[in-house]
Order: sequence, then structure tokens, then C-alpha cells
Amino acid sequence: MLNEDVMERVLNRDNLQEAYKRVKANKGSAGVDGMTVEDFADHAGKHWPVIAEKLKAGTYQSGAIRGIAIPKPQGGERVLGIPNVQDRVIQQAVSQVLSPIFEAEFSEHSYGYRPQRSAHDAVRAASRYVMEGKTWVVDIDICAFFDEVNHDKLMAKIGQKVRDKRVLKLIGNYLRAPMERDGQRIKRSQGTPQGGPLSPLLANIYLDDLDKELESRGLSFCRYADDLVIFVKSERSGERILASLTEWIAKHLKLRVNPNKSGTGRPWQGKFLGFRINSDGSIKLAKASLEKLKDQVRNYWNNQNRQALEERIKEWQQYIRGWYAYYGACIKYPITRALEGWIRRHMRKYFWQRWHNKRGRINALKRLKAKPYHLRQTTVSVGAWRMARSPMLSTVLNNARLKRWGLWLPSDFVTR
Repeated sequence: MLNEDVMERVLNRDNLQEAYKRVKANKGSAGVDGMTVEDFADHAGKHWPVIAEKLKAGTYQSGAIRGIAIPKPQGGERVLGIPNVQDRVIQQAVSQVLSPIFEAEFSEHSYGYRPQRSAHDAVRAASRYVMEGKTWVVDIDICAFFDEVNHDKLMAKIGQKVRDKRVLKLIGNYLRAPMERDGQRIKRSQGTPQGGPLSPLLANIYLDDLDKELESRGLSFCRYADDLVIFVKSERSGERILASLTEWIAKHLKLRVNPNKSGTGRPWQGKFLGFRINSDGSIKLAKASLEKLKDQVRNYWNNQNRQALEERIKEWQQYIRGWYAYYGACIKYPITRALEGWIRRHMRKYFWQRWHNKRGRINALKRLKAKPYHLRQTTVSVGAWRMARSPMLSTVLNNARLKRWGLWLPSDFVTR
């Protein structure tokens, strides 16, 4: 149990500076008030003493959150709730103080948004379970988890360890903050919207009871936020566990399990955090992740997308570097050479279309010091996709040149 000095820890100068540094590093967008992360430093310099006094007195009122809809890979949309920058800094400061308090009792099987833990650790743990012979997986999908968290249950959980009424009131204000979408403010009575720094910790606090229940049953499981998989040795056992946990989650967490997205199957037939676990425990890229990569390639190297080449290359570099950082952590060669060839073909197609017509292509090829017989091939009447595979374009826009231009591929990051 804690003394009533949590707010003083939150408002500690070092804690606040660290919170601002993390919010600034995340480079998030502005909230409802339009203030950017860069603007906040000047704002805090003028107004922070008043803000701090309100926090100490327990009279601080958080702002509304900005609702942003983003598409889900399987269809539909997820609504993020973006707090104002000021509230993000305060939430981050609160999270930094509360996290060590709750971390001590969190499950070893919980990997999401925790220090020194990652999605890769969860995937490797799943791989070990399969190698132990637990080759059936129970995949549990909780319907709209972040939208349906019960506020009373969550606050009761937090109150078991936090006795500072000012902090509890502040968290309650953040949970109930109205969401602004399309010029309208929507009241909220449940959920902990994704987008605020405090939301991941609150999610782990809420689901800790589920972790403890699974541990009491002696189950082998991995949980990353609301993404839960349980590994068992038979289909029958998996079906029984799925049925009982569906009832338990509804009764004790006031949440719903989605029957259309939950079920029992083989690990290699589905995916976990973007990866597929094979029968021998090896980790591969999931089919859905591969298709998503292909969609991104088509999008980035679509000539109809009128974007400056320099900006296009910069965004591609950021995307493919992040993609490899995630998938390359578990798989040294996440895609094949044939697939990299397909990606380069899209790049060459882009340049061929970018050169527009015969004169433009001849001029571009001359600048690239193409051979005379290469220039003659510009008169060939074939589609851009077919031309992108031609020996001429593969020679002029060879792999080394594309790499020099910054058109990187996953193999460029591999240390062989």
C-alpha cells in the first residue's frame, strides 16, 4: 500500500523532464487544442507553476481527446484517442511512477508494453511451447478491449495499491475525458482509449487478473496487451479451455470474446504478432504480414501517387528499416531473394513510368550512361510491368544503383 505522496513523485522535476523527453521522442500529433510537442516547451515555461498547483490540489481538469480512426488489417477500423500534449506529458509522468509499483506483480507471461520485454520475446516463448509438444493453440480475441474496459473495476484495481486520492481522481478524469470526432464531443463511460501514454499500463493492470487465472490453471500462454494465445497438447483440451475462459472473461472482466475471431487450431495455420510458428518451433513470416508488405510496396512505388522522389525515398527508408527491425529480430532472412526481386521490379517500373515517354526515357537513360543498344529498346511497345523485368532496365537500374539511391531492401540490413 502506498502513502499519499504519489503526486509529489509524479511532479518531481527529474520525472517530469524524463516524461517530456519521451513524449517529444514519440513525435505524436497535436490534440484537440492544436498544440504541438515543440510548442509545449514555451507553454510549460509560462504556465507550469499554475498547472502543478492544480495537480497538487487535485483540481486539475484534463482536456478532451481527439478521436482518429485507423483501418484494421482485417477490415473495420480502430479509434485512437489522442490527448493534448500537456495531458500526454502528465500521463507519461504518472505512468513512470506507477509502472514499477505494478510491475513487481505482473505475470512472466505478459509481454506487452513492459520494460525489457517485447513482442519478439513473446514469439520466442510461443516457439518454445511448440517445441515442447504443445502444438495446438487457443487464440482468444477480446472484442473492442480498449473501448470496453470497465472503469469501476479498473479504478478498484488501481486503488488496491494507490491511496493518493489526487492521482486516482486524475486517472479517473483521463478515463472519462470526452472524445472529439467530426466536430462533436462524445461522452465516455468505459474504455481506456489507445493513444495516451497511460493506456498500456492501465490495460496490463486490468488484464492482470486474467493472467493470474491462467497461471492458476497451469496453462502455457503468451499475452501481448489484448492479444492472447494459449498452447495445449490437444484440440479437445483447447476447445474446453476456450469455452471456460469465454465465460470467465465475461463474468470477471465484463468483456466479450469474439467467437468469429477466436478458436483452436495449429500455430502454423495462423499468426501471432505477425509471425507463424512452424511445427518444429521455427519462426517464419506470417502470410498476412507478407501480404501487408506487398501492399505497402505497391503503394510506395505507385507512380500515380504524385509525391516528390526525395520524400518518397525517405518514407520508404523509414518504413523498410522499421519493418526489418521488427521481423529481422526473429528471422534473419525474413523474405526471399525472389521477393526482393519482385520489389525491385516495382521500383524499376516506377522509374520507367516516371520518365513518361520515349524522349524522356532516352534522356534519362543517357544521364545514366546507358549503352546505345539500350537506347534503342525504348521503342519497344510493351507494358511498364513487363519492361521492368527486361535485361535493359535491370542493367541500367541495377541493384547497386538502386541501393546507392537509397532504395533499400531487407537484405541491405543483414550482417552476413
